[in-house]
Amino acid sequence: MHGVKRLFGWMIPRFDPERYNVSLVSLRKKDLSEETLESLGVDITYLHRSKFDPATLPALLKVIDRKQIDILHLHGYGATTFGRLAGAMRRLPTIVHEHANLTDTPWFQKIADTALEPVTDIAIAVSQSTADFVIHARRIPPSKVKVVYLGVPLEEFSRPRSEIEIRAAREELGIAPGDFAIGTVTRLHDSKGNSYLVDAARLVLNERPQARFFIVGEGPLREPLEQQARALNLGDRFVFAGFAKDVARVVSAFDLSVFPSLWEGTPLTVFEALAMGKAIVATDADGLVDVLTDERDAIIVSKRDQRALADGLIRLIDEPQTRERIRAAAFETGKQYDITAFVRKMERLYEILHRVSRATRRKGVLASDLSFLTSNAPI
Repeated sequence: MHGVKRLFGWMIPRFDPERYNVSLVSLRKKDLSEETLESLGVDITYLHRSKFDPATLPALLKVIDRKQIDILHLHGYGATTFGRLAGAMRRLPTIVHEHANLTDTPWFQKIADTALEPVTDIAIAVSQSTADFVIHARRIPPSKVKVVYLGVPLEEFSRPRSEIEIRAAREELGIAPGDFAIGTVTRLHDSKGNSYLVDAARLVLNERPQARFFIVGEGPLREPLEQQARALNLGDRFVFAGFAKDVARVVSAFDLSVFPSLWEGTPLTVFEALAMGKAIVATDADGLVDVLTDERDAIIVSKRDQRALADGLIRLIDEPQTRERIRAAAFETGKQYDITAFVRKMERLYEILHRVSRATRRKGVLASDLSFLTSNAPI
């Protein structure tokens, strides 16, 4: 699973079951990743609707009524459109949760977002650049937009791993004892900048042949990226490992994590790498630089620059002391981004919404003290 679906798998089971009954509604049909969520005990309802299907609204209202829903926490264009319509009809609090960092939205989404802003209680953005997108493109005023960083299960990603575990993980990927493994867990999508990583790999291998590159994940660009790698004669020094269920195990095999992104919200994978104390080379894409600091917990290079990316990678191959310093600082930074702390914030936000939204016609939410959403202090 990638992105928000992995987030659901981590956060939903962590809500206090004595106080919260959190379920998931998918506007679409069931797919493989939802089966994984169901295995975690997540309650999922599938509406089996296509984009722009007006029947989505009555179908969603039926679920809301049947489950006696109190709060709608909405992710994605379809969900935030139909969900806010449903919230208006049932007078329910609504949260718009934006994960994207795009430059604009289609004209019809602008119309919908402008019309639905009055029935939006609050918007959560996963990075500052995402907040800017929510304010300017999605037409939600700054007073309603809060930047709340996500996190990962620290108990899963930060736990010490034995040499035996790491050796086994490396053997599964075919990493030889003398290889220096550089890896990324990603979607094969334009925004992730993987074509620049392929070009940078050629430059690195020309100078440091012990390097070996791993892209873990799937996406529409896999075939063109593989063709690019073949054209550069990267052979088995550049591996497309495909889907991985146990991301922590895969990342444990890397000597270095790389993020060649062109634009981002803030990817969960960067929190995973931080939590695992990985030395990181990343671009200066918005969303990454929100949580990474150059020369402290990462080496930051210019995006769309394969030479700069290659130089950053070569530096950490050549300088083990720098690599260890970056690694240790990354581990400390990672402690700030615990998914359990994020869930506690959401629980507190839900309480406020449930108490004051309907009673004050949505006006009391922003009058409440919401400083806990952006604080790193324990909830």
